[in-house]
Amino acid sequence: MSHPTFKQVGVVDVSFGNNVTVVQPTNLYGCTICDDAFVGPYTEIQKGVKIGARTKVQSHAFVCELVEIGEDCFIGHGVMFTNDTFAQGGPARGNKNLWRVTRIGNRVSIGSNATLLPVEICDDVVIGAGAVVTRDIAISGTYAGNPARLLKSNIASSDLIGSL
Repeated sequence: MSHPTFKQVGVVDVSFGNNVTVVQPTNLYGCTICDDAFVGPYTEIQKGVKIGARTKVQSHAFVCELVEIGEDCFIGHGVMFTNDTFAQGGPARGNKNLWRVTRIGNRVSIGSNATLLPVEICDDVVIGAGAVVTRDIAISGTYAGNPARLLKSNIASSDLIGSL
C-alpha cells in the first residue's frame, strides 16, 4: 500500500502591507498583499501575485501565478484566474513558458464565479457574476456573459467611437 505525500502550505513567504486582514484557512505563498487588503477563507493566492491596496478577495477565489490586481478592486466569491491557455491543445504540464499574464486595473469589480483567462482589464470595469472573460477589456464599463461582452460603457458615445 502506498502512502500519499502531504504538503501543507498555509501562509508562507508573503509580503503584507499595513492593516491587511486574512481569514483562515487560506493558501498564500510567495505573493504580495498591499495595505488595507482583505483575503477571505478558502482562498489560494500563488507566488508572484500582487494584490493592490484596499482590494478585497472573497472566499473560495483562486489567483494563480502571473496575476496582478490593482487597487480598490473587489474579487467575488469563487472567482477563478487562469494562466494556461492550452495553446498546444492541452495543459502546459509544467511548461511555464506557455503561461500568460493577467493584469487587472484599479476599481475593478469581478462578480462571483467569474472565470478570467489571461487578459488585461482597464480601470473602472464591472464583470458580472458567472462571466467568462476571454479577451482584453480596454473600455471601462459593465461586462457579462460567456464570453463576456460590453453591456454598458462608462464613457460618452463620442469618446467610445474614437477608441474603437
